[in-house]
Amino acid sequence: MLTETLQWSSAAIFAVALVHTFSTKFFEHLAHTQPSHAGLWHLLGEVEVVFGFWALVLMLVIFFGQGTGQATHYLETRNFTEPMFVFAIMVIAGTRPILNLGTLAVQALARLLPVGRSLAFYAVLLSAVPLLGSIITEPAAMTLAALLLRDRYFLPGRSARFKYLTLGVLFVNISIGGTLTSFAAPPVLMVAGPWGWDSLFMFTHFGWKAAIIVSINAAAAAMVLRRELGDTPSASTAATSDASPAAMMAIHVLFLAGVVAFAHHPPIFIGLLLFFLGFATAYARHQDRLMLREGLLVAFFLSGLVVLGGQQTWWLQPLLLSLDSDAVFYGAVLLTAVTDNAALTYLGSLVPGLSDEFKLALVAGAVTGGGLTVIANAPNPAGVAILRGRFEDESVHPLWLLLAALPPTLMAIIGFRWF
Repeated sequence: MLTETLQWSSAAIFAVALVHTFSTKFFEHLAHTQPSHAGLWHLLGEVEVVFGFWALVLMLVIFFGQGTGQATHYLETRNFTEPMFVFAIMVIAGTRPILNLGTLAVQALARLLPVGRSLAFYAVLLSAVPLLGSIITEPAAMTLAALLLRDRYFLPGRSARFKYLTLGVLFVNISIGGTLTSFAAPPVLMVAGPWGWDSLFMFTHFGWKAAIIVSINAAAAAMVLRRELGDTPSASTAATSDASPAAMMAIHVLFLAGVVAFAHHPPIFIGLLLFFLGFATAYARHQDRLMLREGLLVAFFLSGLVVLGGQQTWWLQPLLLSLDSDAVFYGAVLLTAVTDNAALTYLGSLVPGLSDEFKLALVAGAVTGGGLTVIANAPNPAGVAILRGRFEDESVHPLWLLLAALPPTLMAIIGFRWF
């Protein structure tokens, strides 16, 4: 197969995959109307399966068009570190001891706010936990925040308006909340080394702005939803897991810290994960069900995005470089909605001689648009995997998520571009 033909074929498959992500409700409907094939329709209705499925289609195209050798070479040149890392971090961060520790920390901060307990807990959850992502990484922060939201606020009878507004703010805040340091946000990781951006640089150029934006978004969401929040059980009566011993929480934190510290070294963090699984099995009484299924689905989603995204460089990079620093910010915001934001910044890191203004605009736009869709930011599929069971038909509608994320995204645009 000619290279040009493969490029256009891969772009077409990528476009179909994007349409598929907005059509998962249709496949869930087919599962109810055509029960004889319900299993297949449910599978295609899983948003985490979409990009993995179409990545398989792309590989079949390469296999039949260019041969086994080329298909194998292409897969071997892809970097699957991020999917593996997100899987490891979800499994450890989603455990009972980590969840209990996070609950205690959020409760302590919530007591400092002069408002009702439920309202305060909600506001702190949507502000402090995303900012914590700058230390424990965004996937871990997303896992922790989504689990706390699921167990305390996404309760039976809660309105769809509440759930989508909360999810939109969570996704946007997680995307920008990891910019206080140079190692926690995927789009920042792609450029920190090549461009020499350390954590001090990130905080002075992005971090302080992100902290303000995250706080405003969380406070605005709490005020808009205050009536429904008033009906939420208080922290003392809300359903919580059994308390975890301090030693157990400390050991889990050490495992989590080890995985974060060696995030770029799969043999090490996968080894730590295997040791953790053994430890969790030995002390099963201190654990709830581990998030293995959810983590694997998210890893499958991100792996599919890696495979499909690797064939989009031919049109994405020229498009980015055709923009000036003002246009690249807004262009990155829009492009992030249809491709992973880390992919955009990675493409920028490959180009020599970019101005400092262009670099800042590209990264700011990439993190700003990271909450608009499920595929916009690597941690988003983790949040969907945890929370979708609380939505109608156990599915998050991409259009409603996009609309809900627009107001906090606008706040991020104002904060990053106008100040």
